[in-house]
Amino acid sequence: MIFAVFFALTVVFSVQDVSAGPPFVNLEGVGGVAFNPLAYVADSGEEGAHYKVGNVEVSAPRFGGWYVNLGDAKIDWTAFGVATTVARRLEISYGYETVAWEDHPTFHKNNVGVKFLILPENSFDSKFVPAVSVGTIYKTTSDKSVHELGFPLRTSGQDWYLVATKTIAGVFPVPVILSGGLLSSQEFVTGVLGFHDDRKLTGFANIDLVLPHGFVLGYEFKQGEQFSSYKNANYWNVHAAWMPNKNLTLIAAYVDTASYTKSGNTRQGLGDGFVLSAQYAF
Repeated sequence: MIFAVFFALTVVFSVQDVSAGPPFVNLEGVGGVAFNPLAYVADSGEEGAHYKVGNVEVSAPRFGGWYVNLGDAKIDWTAFGVATTVARRLEISYGYETVAWEDHPTFHKNNVGVKFLILPENSFDSKFVPAVSVGTIYKTTSDKSVHELGFPLRTSGQDWYLVATKTIAGVFPVPVILSGGLLSSQEFVTGVLGFHDDRKLTGFANIDLVLPHGFVLGYEFKQGEQFSSYKNANYWNVHAAWMPNKNLTLIAAYVDTASYTKSGNTRQGLGDGFVLSAQYAF
């Protein structure tokens, strides 16, 4: 059914010059890739639609839908998100995730995000300056499901992050998007399984190649937080995106979250699997 939806979306929208693409609305609704935020806000730029609310300019929203299948752990992970930008600096986002885990309770997670662009790319008339943003995501997960698993964890938590992103053009044969940042988090399995009282500081990074004919090929890494009793595995993925027109992006990826383990005292991996996403930017 998912492939049928992707095919239908591709047919519906006619092929035009490409201006869609990163940042995508990620699994938590934030302007980024899949796991990680980018410093770029979810604004389609000069070619995108904008509205005036009083004296403030607000961008038309971006939407993203994700499906993740982790076969080892028998998990179907579905996410939907929307993000908009105020005054081309302040991104506001919302993401909803449903995680259906065989022989376990189903988890429902909500994410409310705010990102502020501190430094736009190429500031001070310098082509070497990256975009720099700070952001936060307030997350809640299913109280009943966490308690049924027996985890002594909170069901709400908050992330804080700092991220820098730069598109390098004219140096390599194709433009390259480099991004990296720091994340302060309490999350266990991105917060789906709950939140610790303590905080840990971890890193994340992305690299994407912007190829001809509306294709993007990239790699993403997210370091897992290590708490005293609950340890997150490192996540990574390789992904390919195709932009058939200036509004629509289709994404396919292979993701690895480390070997599936059931013990809370080892790194909690969920195995590997495939990822599909459809994105729409006005």
